[in-house]
Amino acid sequence: MIAVSGWPASRKSQTETMKLTDVRRLTGANFFMSRSGAAAEAVIGDDAKGIAVGLWRKIMRDLLDGVGWQGERISARSYPGGVSLVTSAPIDGLYVATEMIEWSWDAVVREFGGEPADGLTAAVKRFKKEITSESNPRLTAIVAAAEDHDVTYLGGDDTVSLGLGTGCIQWPEDELPQLADIDWQGIHDVPVALVTGTNGKSTTVRLAAAIGNAAGHTVGLSSSDWVRVGQDIIDEGDYSGPAGARLAVRHEQVTLGIVENARGGLMRRGLSIPRADACLITNIAADHLGDYGITDVRALGDAKFLVAQAVKPGGRLVLNGDDRELVARSAGYSGDITWYGLSWDDAALALWLRNGGHAAFVEDGVMMLARGDQRQAVLPVADFAPGLGGAAKYNISNALGAIALASALDLPVSAMTAALSGFKGTPEENPGRGNFIKIGGVQVLVDFAHNPHGVAALAEGVKDFPAKRRLFLHGQAGDRGDEDIREMTRVIWDTAPDMIVVKELGTKLRGRQLGEVPAIIVDELRALGAPDDKIMTTASEIEAVRCALQWAGPGDFLVLLLHVDRKPAMDLLKTLADINWQAGDQLP
Repeated sequence: MIAVSGWPASRKSQTETMKLTDVRRLTGANFFMSRSGAAAEAVIGDDAKGIAVGLWRKIMRDLLDGVGWQGERISARSYPGGVSLVTSAPIDGLYVATEMIEWSWDAVVREFGGEPADGLTAAVKRFKKEITSESNPRLTAIVAAAEDHDVTYLGGDDTVSLGLGTGCIQWPEDELPQLADIDWQGIHDVPVALVTGTNGKSTTVRLAAAIGNAAGHTVGLSSSDWVRVGQDIIDEGDYSGPAGARLAVRHEQVTLGIVENARGGLMRRGLSIPRADACLITNIAADHLGDYGITDVRALGDAKFLVAQAVKPGGRLVLNGDDRELVARSAGYSGDITWYGLSWDDAALALWLRNGGHAAFVEDGVMMLARGDQRQAVLPVADFAPGLGGAAKYNISNALGAIALASALDLPVSAMTAALSGFKGTPEENPGRGNFIKIGGVQVLVDFAHNPHGVAALAEGVKDFPAKRRLFLHGQAGDRGDEDIREMTRVIWDTAPDMIVVKELGTKLRGRQLGEVPAIIVDELRALGAPDDKIMTTASEIEAVRCALQWAGPGDFLVLLLHVDRKPAMDLLKTLADINWQAGDQLP
C-alpha cells in the first residue's frame, strides 16, 4: 500500500467529497473493453484526481495479482469531476470483481485521507474464498464450447442459453449440463440486428420488424414498450436493454431478431448480444449526459458506437448519413456500411453507389434502395402514413433506416413495400411514437420526444401543419441539465404555439424538488416573451392532457409529449372517441 498519512489537511479534506456512485457487472464487450468485468464510477475533484486514480489502480492491481488474476486488465477513464475504473474478470467471477473494486475504493479513501489502509492480505484471502465459491467450471466450459461451435452464448436472468431463436437451448444457471451431455446438432443462431441511437430507435425497430414479418419471418422484437414475437406481445415494459433482447432472441419460434439497445443498457452491462448480422445507429445527440461518466456528445457517440463491435464478419453497419457525428466516426470503421438519409449530396451519393456502396434515400418523392448500380423503388413517401405526407421528416428517416437494415439482413424489397405501406403508426403498432389521432374535431399527435434533438425533429414536422390553433404539452425529467430544458423550451416556442401546457413529472424528479423543472420552463418561456395567458401549469401529465383537451376547440392541433402517463392518456382518448366527445364538451 501507499502510505499518505503525512499529507496536509487540504489533501485529507478531499475525502469529504470523494464518493463511489456506481458499481456494476459488465457481462460482455462494453464501453471500456472487449471483455467481461466490473466497472465503477467515483466522484473525485480534478485537483486530486491524478494521485487518487493512480492509488486506486495500484490497490486494485495488488488485489488482482493477489487472488491469481494477473492476466486481468485495469482501465481508467477520467471525466470532469470523476473517473471510471474498470477491471476485466472471468465470466464466473463478476460478483467478486465488483466487491474487489468497492474494497479498493474504500482503501483509496482511507489512505487518501491520511489513514493508511491495511488488511490487503486478509482481503486477498477473503476474495480467494469467494472466487472459489463463485467458480463455475461448467459455465466456463460452455462459454468456450459455444465459441468453438460458432453459436451465441447468453447469460442473465438466472439462465444460460446457446444458440438463438429456433436454434436456442437453455438451462437454469444452477442446473448446467456436463459439456459431453450437450447435443450440438440442433443448436444454431438465427439472424439478429441491433438498433441504437439517441432518437428513433423504437420506431425503426418496429418498422424493420414489420418488414421481417412481411418477409415470412417470425420476428423477435424488443423495444421500450414491449417484447413481441410475431404478432404476440409476450411482455410489456421498457425492454430496450439486455433483458428484453434476451427474452426476444431466446424464444423458440423466432427466426429473426431485431432488438433495441438503449444507452443505459449498453453502459450498465455492455452489448446485449455479442454478435449480430447487422447493427444500426440512428443518430447521436445530447441526452442523459452525466450518467456513467458520459458528459458530452463525443463520449455518448463512443457509447453508441459500441454496437459496431457486434457486427459479424460479412455483416453490415447501418448509419444515418444526416448525422455529422456518425459520418465522422465512420472513417474508423473497417467493415461494410449501408448509409441512409434525407440530405444526400447527389454527386457524393453517385460516387458511393458507383463504387458498389449500399444506400437508402428519397428520390423524386420515392423512398429508394440502391446496392451498387442496382436501384429499386420501395415506396412513395406519400404512401407512408407516419410520414404525414412528407411533413414528418423524422419518420421518413426512420423508414429509410428500416429499409437499409432490412437490406443488410437480405430481406426482399417486396416485403419492404408491403410492410411500410401497411404501417399506419397507430398506438397499437407504435405506441407513443408519432401517433396521429383525430377526435371530436381536434387533431392530436402523441409522441415520446424527450430531448432537444427529438423535439426539434418533431417540431419541424408540425410547425406548418394546418390548424386553427396549436398547443404543445411540455415537461422534462429532473436528470436533464437546466440548459437542455431551456433548449427544448426554445424549440417548442419557435413553433409559435397558441398555448403551452407545462407538466410536472413527479415520478421522474431524479434529485430535483417538486416544481423545479416546471419553474425553469416557465422562466424560459417568459424570457422568450410568452405572455402568461399562453402558459398553463399542471401537477401531473394526465392533468396536463385533460387541460389540453378542455382548452381545445374544433380545428385545433394538440402535440402531446407523453413520458409517464401515456396509457391513462390513451385510455382517455379512447373513451372520448367511444362516447363521441366533441371539442368544447365536458370531459368525463
